[in-house]
Amino acid sequence: MSFKFLVSTLALALATPAAADVLVDNVEGLTIGEDGKLKRFTALVIDDEGKVAQILTARDEVPQTDFREDGDGAVMIPGLIDAHAHVMGIGIGALTLDLSDTNSLEEALDKIRRFAAENEARPWILGRGWNQEKWGLGRFPTAAELDSAVADRPVYLQRVDGHAGWANTMAMEAAGITATTESPAGGRVERMPGSQAPSGVFVDAAESLMTRAIPAPRPTERDLAFAKAQEVLHRNGITAVADMGTTIEDWQTFRRAGDKDALTLRIMAYAAGPDEMELIAGARPTPWLYDDKLRMNGIKIYLDGALGSRGAWLKQPYADDPGNTGLPLTGPAKLRNILVRAAQGNFQPAIHAIGTAANADALAAIAELSESFPGDRRWRIEHAQIIDPADLSGFGQNGVIASMQPVHQTSDRSMAEARLGPDRLDGAYAWNSILQLGGRLAFGSDAPVESPDPFAGLAAATTRMDANGEPFGGWRPEERVNREQALAGFTSAAAYAGFAEGRFGRLLPGERADFVLIDRDPLLASPAELRATKVLETWVGGRKVYEAD
Repeated sequence: MSFKFLVSTLALALATPAAADVLVDNVEGLTIGEDGKLKRFTALVIDDEGKVAQILTARDEVPQTDFREDGDGAVMIPGLIDAHAHVMGIGIGALTLDLSDTNSLEEALDKIRRFAAENEARPWILGRGWNQEKWGLGRFPTAAELDSAVADRPVYLQRVDGHAGWANTMAMEAAGITATTESPAGGRVERMPGSQAPSGVFVDAAESLMTRAIPAPRPTERDLAFAKAQEVLHRNGITAVADMGTTIEDWQTFRRAGDKDALTLRIMAYAAGPDEMELIAGARPTPWLYDDKLRMNGIKIYLDGALGSRGAWLKQPYADDPGNTGLPLTGPAKLRNILVRAAQGNFQPAIHAIGTAANADALAAIAELSESFPGDRRWRIEHAQIIDPADLSGFGQNGVIASMQPVHQTSDRSMAEARLGPDRLDGAYAWNSILQLGGRLAFGSDAPVESPDPFAGLAAATTRMDANGEPFGGWRPEERVNREQALAGFTSAAAYAGFAEGRFGRLLPGERADFVLIDRDPLLASPAELRATKVLETWVGGRKVYEAD
């Protein structure tokens, strides 16, 4: 048997579901153990079901296996889990216009102009990522300004947080938007100063006035976008995601990939609403499908909007917009009705709450329902960004999971200070306080709102500093978490938050062999080094799904 044949056989084995035991050795392995403490190892054995059969230290005898993969001294960590992302948004965002790197209105308009010229066949120009705060604009952009870049086709661009959209005149005409168009409940049509003429920006629920006019992607386009999303996530070392706001179209896209053995990402899905939840899953959450790669866990519920568009629901008015307390998107009675409906079917609620009033109402509703629906509910609050210190203890009282995104703190710090003022920041991005009070953390990115890079998230969680090392010493540094807690937030704790513990999230015998080989130890690297971490390989269920270069 030739060496070339052996190499090709090994390559085939690693490119398809494992059919025999594989030893992956010569690694500096680390994982979160069953006791929650860090565990180090030097090799692992993958069984023929793609699960971890053994983890080995330097003192252990190396077993005989059918195949061996040399880790070349790389650091092995569990496959990283993004506890809050929008999978199809990542894929569609990668195929449309991205304005997240623009630093001024003029720069954005120039990029929009170039994109339109390079994509003449597209009937609509679509994209996302604009941020008037980053531009230093001090106001929302207007349709007239967008017209100056593209006036011959409708253009609609979502804000970076996904809670507002910017349309040109032709897009508003296509949607039938006029000065008589009223703002819907939970939304706001921005107007030109001194008139009722729509300015071109639509906040939260008002976005539906525009999006209903945009042609929906076809199934083949969705499949392409999902393939791109998997590629982006695996390149960042991510093997599993909690998908927030899954629609029936999204679900069918995931199922098509699973049926074709093209589903390489593990997806814990949270439906876009109660009707979508029942349409997809029926009376109960679905079973785990495709070897633990897909499950409909529960429901995503929006209580408010975002700070950037002043849609986050606050107890007191915005410091930079007196009289405005934000946009409550789901009233108290409706929230409790949805939570009862979900709890009766054992669906897991994931409640979007950013402002103080939204978080207070979410915690109050959870406390009320916990008496009627006891047991292991794992109530989730997504973002939990600005919390009244008086309400923080609610996370510990009912074991509430705060599903938070560390990079939001570094991105939003200056804006949060402006929106709230210096005297109302004690409960802002309060990771350590939540843990100390008995709550649980799960970390993610909110991609495509932020980059899906988990190493940037790890650095932000442990330093409270941005990529430039600002502010020195960290912003409200008492809310930092340690490196083990941060790693758990992106692995074992994120799996627990999605009822996936024991299936994946840790490199322990019996769990799926999801792991990442990287070029440095994240527990020893400096913050700058941690942000520069290179993913060398990503494996899901004993299959290599990404290799650098």
